[in-house]
Amino acid sequence: MPETPAYKRILLKLSGEALMGEDSYGINRTTIERIVEEIAEVANLGVEVAVVIGGGNIFRGLAPAAAHMDRATADYMGMLATVMNALALQDAMRRVNLISRVQSALNIEQVVEPYIRGKAMRYLEEGKVVIFAAGTGNPFFTTDTAAALRGMEMNVDLVLKATNVDGVYTDDPKTHPDAMRYKHLTFDEAIIKNLKVMDATALTLCRDQQLPINVFSIFKPRALKRVVLGDDEGTMVHARDGGA
Repeated sequence: MPETPAYKRILLKLSGEALMGEDSYGINRTTIERIVEEIAEVANLGVEVAVVIGGGNIFRGLAPAAAHMDRATADYMGMLATVMNALALQDAMRRVNLISRVQSALNIEQVVEPYIRGKAMRYLEEGKVVIFAAGTGNPFFTTDTAAALRGMEMNVDLVLKATNVDGVYTDDPKTHPDAMRYKHLTFDEAIIKNLKVMDATALTLCRDQQLPINVFSIFKPRALKRVVLGDDEGTMVHARDGGA
């Protein structure tokens, strides 16, 4: 029996740290290949996939040097790190015959395309994965905010925040085994309780546009596919009333 996705177009927010695997920094080849396999599985269902990638895995190695830098300069360095990750992700996709395009909010046309909304929309409609790099192109804004912004611009049905925990919990499940996973949360609950779903700017943008967010574990096998199929996976953050 064919599997029917619950969403036609999604945006996946991947942190740079997700690409590290068990390494202390950089890109772990086994990890990035596994993540790409999960994305390919969803794309093969006919779901249109956009990705916003962070740069923490690369910038982490530069962090001591950046500690006393001007904030804007450090943020631009972080944006360049996301471009490196986007290229690595694109290369891994190419290896499994998944066609993708990288668009950057910073203009470095010798390496990647500049961000153009119309072209990105067309790529998605053609079944290509679009990887958005360099955040919003502005310092002082996180890649969470970039994910919310690109999600709205691409008219996606859902933003998926990939983490190392399978949802949002009432407490840290690593130190509090009795912590409960929220199946549903409202945007206001997430903001008021400071549950670290995304930063406040991203949450507010999604709340104002009623763009739902699902927080799930990228390290849990096939969790991405279960979210896309509408199964009870992760924590759904939306405008309606919810609870634990």
